[in-house]
Amino acid sequence: MNPLIKEITAKFLNNDDFFLQQDYFMNNSVILMGFNTLVDLTESREAMHMYIEKAISVNITEEELLSLFGEVKESDINVLISSILQGKLIIFFAKYNKFVVSQPIPKLLNRFTEPPTNENVLQGPLSSFVEDIEQNIGIVRKQVSTDQLLVKSFYVGKDEKKKISLLYCENHVQMELVNNIVRQLEMNLDKEVHNLQNLSKTMGFSAWESFSKFKTTELPLEAAQCLRMGKVVLFVDRLPLALILPSLLWDMFAMENDRNYPLPLMVSVRLLRIIGVLMTLIVPALYVALVAVNPEVLRIELALAVSQSRDSVPYPALVEILLILVLLELILEASVRLPKSIGPTITMVGGIILGQAIVAAKLVSNLIIIILAATTIANSTVVGFQNSLSIRLFKYLIVVLAAMYGVLGILAGLVLVCAYLASLNTFGVPYIQINVAKDRTNHG
Repeated sequence: MNPLIKEITAKFLNNDDFFLQQDYFMNNSVILMGFNTLVDLTESREAMHMYIEKAISVNITEEELLSLFGEVKESDINVLISSILQGKLIIFFAKYNKFVVSQPIPKLLNRFTEPPTNENVLQGPLSSFVEDIEQNIGIVRKQVSTDQLLVKSFYVGKDEKKKISLLYCENHVQMELVNNIVRQLEMNLDKEVHNLQNLSKTMGFSAWESFSKFKTTELPLEAAQCLRMGKVVLFVDRLPLALILPSLLWDMFAMENDRNYPLPLMVSVRLLRIIGVLMTLIVPALYVALVAVNPEVLRIELALAVSQSRDSVPYPALVEILLILVLLELILEASVRLPKSIGPTITMVGGIILGQAIVAAKLVSNLIIIILAATTIANSTVVGFQNSLSIRLFKYLIVVLAAMYGVLGILAGLVLVCAYLASLNTFGVPYIQINVAKDRTNHG
């Protein structure tokens, strides 16, 4: 037996789904190797025998047949093992002592394209990305049918090879951005990538940044438009998302689907999202500032109404608002973790009962429930779930500053948030930039 076959067999000795079968192609003995959980061996063999019969009819030689099956490899054991792990079929021709890495008929392990589950579309295509990276690239090519769309693929990881593909439109993107991303990936090909935190480290991003450097979307329409705007799209195998670089502040307020509305409606919707972010950051802090630090700002009638609503509440305004905000965070997290069949019912009933009980017990005022509801609704208008989480985090900073310095603390908090956003950049592109500059030199 060939020493490479012995080495491969020893490598996968403890894998019950590894097969090593003998067959005959044009009266030549061959050995087929792969995983039967990834390769449909029966269908693949039938297809190859039919292919051989057609090849014989046109008088193709045996050596020419080798290259028709796939890529011919001489003796690189690492390449062969990596190919088997990726779901390829290895064909060993004993007569020529050569291996061929062939693309077999795979086992159907991917789900069909379905409507998006995390991003609602009112008017627009209802397809979404799936776990298979090749299928995702094909979906994008359907959306962006141009020869300027280029794809570069990398295999990262030392123990587990993970495929990452980079897509960009050559006539729109700044090539400096692409080169920086390619250079960063090539420098970290040995790092494991199992999640977005791993990918962020591979791309050289800090693990402690509150705003993600990736804009994530499951909508092909969004990914296609970002490519036309000069951005770069990353796909990671087994991750049903497009990761768009660079992520910008304006991505929090704008969706490509908005352009399916008349212009006045589009502008109004985006303005509402901006108002929603400002309300999320300011309203809870404003309650604390006006109740605890600067009540003189209020009209006397409003001040008396607020004072009456807080009658018998034992806690200061800061503790009151933090208590109810943390309770809301628990309800939101529970709504994500609970089964879909009972989650909405339990969280809705639980929220109503808790809200009524906590007010009746005089632990919080009636007014704060209104503020809580308004803040929650406003926070939900932001585009992107990760963006809404980041905004929810920063509102606590502004609430604490408002408890110490009142209205001035709110202003200081907003300045700090703006300064932090202004300090962010992705491969030299500032986070607060509205659009990515296009590379005009690429236009003919």
